[in-house]
Amino acid sequence: MNIDSYCLLFIKQTILGKLLITFVKKNLMKKIYHLATCSTCIRIIKELNPDTKVVLQDIKTEKITEEQLEEMKGLAGSYEVLFSKRAMKYKALGLKDKNLSEADLKAYILEEYTFLKRPVIVVNDEIFVGNSKANIEKVKVHF
Repeated sequence: MNIDSYCLLFIKQTILGKLLITFVKKNLMKKIYHLATCSTCIRIIKELNPDTKVVLQDIKTEKITEEQLEEMKGLAGSYEVLFSKRAMKYKALGLKDKNLSEADLKAYILEEYTFLKRPVIVVNDEIFVGNSKANIEKVKVHF
């Protein structure tokens, strides 16, 4: 073990160190992917009352990038979790009757913002997808 490892171990084991780690985790990264015109997203953001450190990305005016979507998928486990079957275009394009692969889902989300289930809230290494009451209750502890 080198000196850096000992210092890190000491910090982790002290009360001050634990408080510091909690503070850093709580303030590292918080991002909300939302639709500014969606009344549900607006209500949830008001409910969470995010501070100025939280990054809000309106997915209509600032398209999600492939890198962002891949990060979300890494946290969520699949593109299917992120994909909204409630989007109007889902039925209009006849996607309901197709067997879509993960690659298809990814392509549709990148092509059309309404295919991303909203809101998507990323807090450090956790992701919260959708607007279910239970999901929003879980995310509240981070705000």
